[in-house]
Amino acid sequence: MFEIVFCTVPNEVVAERIARGLVEQRLAACVNVIPGVKSFYRWEGEIQADDELLLKIKTTAAKREALFAWIAENHPYEVPEALSVRVEAGLPAYLRFVEAETAAE
Repeated sequence: MFEIVFCTVPNEVVAERIARGLVEQRLAACVNVIPGVKSFYRWEGEIQADDELLLKIKTTAAKREALFAWIAENHPYEVPEALSVRVEAGLPAYLRFVEAETAAE
């Protein structure tokens, strides 16, 4: 089973560090860095508005928990966003790529 994990980050330096780390650790096959995200949320009783980048992370269900743990350990936010969505279908060749690149060496 395949999944896409969404994670916001504060800047390009953090985005690249997390994206590269996830791929190096084989927790993700590919990470897209999407700039220009504006996030609105309530934090400690105050409404916040921050410019962020969005990471779109392609992985497998088998790697989800390890990926979440890696993000929690390496992300600068106290409570990082890490939300997983199941992939219902995909180009078979791409799904094989995701499976191969997240498999143990």
